[in-house]
Amino acid sequence: MTNQVAQQHKPTKLTDLVLDRVKQMQDTQDLSLPKNYNASNALNAAFLELQKVQDRNHRPALEVCSHDSIVKSLLDMTLQGLSPAKDQCYFIVYGKELQMQRSYFGTVAAVKRLDGVKKVRAEVVHEKDDFEIGANEDMELVVKRFVPKFENQDNQIIGAFAMIKTDEGTDFTVMTKKEIDQSWAQTRQKNNKVQQNFSQEMAKRTVLNRAAKMFINTSDDSDLLTGAINDTTSNEYDNERRDVTPVEDKKQSTDKLMEGFQKSQEAKAKGVSNDGNSNEGEEAGEAVADGQTELFNEGTIKPADEADS
Repeated sequence: MTNQVAQQHKPTKLTDLVLDRVKQMQDTQDLSLPKNYNASNALNAAFLELQKVQDRNHRPALEVCSHDSIVKSLLDMTLQGLSPAKDQCYFIVYGKELQMQRSYFGTVAAVKRLDGVKKVRAEVVHEKDDFEIGANEDMELVVKRFVPKFENQDNQIIGAFAMIKTDEGTDFTVMTKKEIDQSWAQTRQKNNKVQQNFSQEMAKRTVLNRAAKMFINTSDDSDLLTGAINDTTSNEYDNERRDVTPVEDKKQSTDKLMEGFQKSQEAKAKGVSNDGNSNEGEEAGEAVADGQTELFNEGTIKPADEADS
């Protein structure tokens, strides 16, 4: 959808569309959000945050980014139960595409939502820390010993490890600093100052994403949740498979979604008929559902390649 068409609709309707779609998923696809998660509040917080986001030329994200990418970012955020108000996610502009990315806190929160997960944690290892790895009887990697020392806090980071504790045991993932640097080199943000200035948090996030990948892709959790987690991780990489849906097709599907939403709003305004039924309202509901299905099934939650963040 062109910027001109996108600007004809109030941006706040984007949050209404996403919230409506999430409710539909809860009713028809067994989507379960965190107990204390308020999707409406999170979407409102995200919309306020989006008003501050700019591209590299200091143009507002809501003006330069495509309607589809904004909706998709908000949907991925909501499916994972994240909120920018808790520093769990943030938004970045790539050309005309808006993408939502998780912070370390967001990755911890998302992984904790997976069935059977009791505890999630990642730590960095500094030079001269006491750190030892090994293997258990099943030839699985384990961290046998980790003793960080205060005086080593300013030493170079030599690696990081992540732990995911489940009902069935504890999984460890270890990365050397060289492996972390190689992962960062594949991101879409080359020479990222955040990685340089906040290397500890970024290293923990990277190793946790790698730890979560195998666990996520072998879990029995909802495809909606696992797909959103994987898709968000893949957002940061140059070598990921991208949506190749023609622009015109995307515009048509988005227009259908907006048209269905408008019909739904008009039906609500008219209320029900004297006999207590409203065929028009039902038709409008079907229209917005069909429009949403086309939009969100045409590449909204795409498979992720092997990538870490």
